[in-house]
Amino acid sequence: MMDEVIKDFDREKKEMKLIDENGKRIDGRSAEELRPVKMKVGVLNRADGSAYIEWGKNKVVAAVYGPREAQPRHIQNPLKGIVQARYNMVSFSVTDRKRPGPDRRSIEISKIISEALEAAVITESFPRTTIDVSMEVLQADAGTRCAGLTAASLALADAGVPMKDLVVACAAGKVDGQVVLDLLKEEDNYGQADLPVAIMPKSEEVVLLQMDGHLTQEEFDRALSMAIEGCKKLYEMQKEALKMSVGGE
Repeated sequence: MMDEVIKDFDREKKEMKLIDENGKRIDGRSAEELRPVKMKVGVLNRADGSAYIEWGKNKVVAAVYGPREAQPRHIQNPLKGIVQARYNMVSFSVTDRKRPGPDRRSIEISKIISEALEAAVITESFPRTTIDVSMEVLQADAGTRCAGLTAASLALADAGVPMKDLVVACAAGKVDGQVVLDLLKEEDNYGQADLPVAIMPKSEEVVLLQMDGHLTQEEFDRALSMAIEGCKKLYEMQKEALKMSVGGE
């Protein structure tokens, strides 16, 4: 039975054409084009900071609580604060209803987002404390870790947490043998590689880098460069969202 499922998947993968003869993807984008993105901060009154992002069909809300005294006390660091991120996909965020609660994937993504954000936050400013960052994926369509991390960084800024820079994330990958920016669901499912990247744009320091699939060295270099350029475009959107919040619009 499982062999038949795998064969059907492979057959469907071979039949699906994701880039046409004019170089257009199934949603009409070019190889280096981002999906439409909207960002807004200050969306939750009871959080210290919050942000909402729509990125293609992804919809993610992020909330920040703290800095506050770390509990239980044994997790406290007398020299710096700690960042604890929690990434979660709600049950109705995908077509096939997801089982509620944390799973292996969400635990892994929570960990790498915690590490990426901690690289940017000036944690030495508030020892023995924790900053809790919660991300809820309300609707998913590939690239949710990038959307979640980008929203979380905005929420930290909205909370007034001191940071070296905002963190912004974007993915590139390989689809139908071509390197493309910002994969959507079909491209993620049937493409050959996915490369999520997060940076602090001022220094271009990479704080997250993962890869799923296979890329040549040349393809990897191109995908990395493309993802970083995508991050820089998103960075401008982050700054604009923060300006709109300060302006009260």
